[in-house]
Amino acid sequence: SAAAHALSQRAEEYENDPRLEEMWAMKAYNHAEVYFNLISSVEPKFLKLTKLDDKIYTDFRETFKELDIKLLKVDDLKSEQAKETWRPFCNQFEGLIEDFNYGTLLRLDCEKDYTEENTIFATRAQFFAVEIARNREGYNNAVFMSKSSKRGGGGGGAVPKTWSEESRL
Repeated sequence: SAAAHALSQRAEEYENDPRLEEMWAMKAYNHAEVYFNLISSVEPKFLKLTKLDDKIYTDFRETFKELDIKLLKVDDLKSEQAKETWRPFCNQFEGLIEDFNYGTLLRLDCEKDYTEENTIFATRAQFFAVEIARNREGYNNAVFMSKSSKRGGGGGGAVPKTWSEESRL
């Protein structure tokens, strides 16, 4: 479709086009919605988001040892100092993570839903790094447990394919 073609172009090729900005926003929102539904339905420790989860997680925790992923601050991603650390981390995944620098919505407080106050715009590489760590370190369990108790338990279990293969967002 024309929208898919437009969204596949490099950002430098565009001027400020409100329709394009709306398409980017919708794609980011849909990605967030799919992910939140996933961590609400499947115990997060069982999720495999990419084929490179182990490498992403290991490199992330080596680079960001002290980063509080439970409750991120905007400066953790957006300050000049943070950008200097994030840039080489993310760039190492160019060609390895599909759309590694695509704009993606990331929750600041992992125990809460996506809301305007609880969301920051991050790259896909940042999203995967933080969310893989949250899943492995148990921080996303609060979302799963909250939604699971509302369903009356159940759910959980392994996911056969990586999330990115399944969703193609």
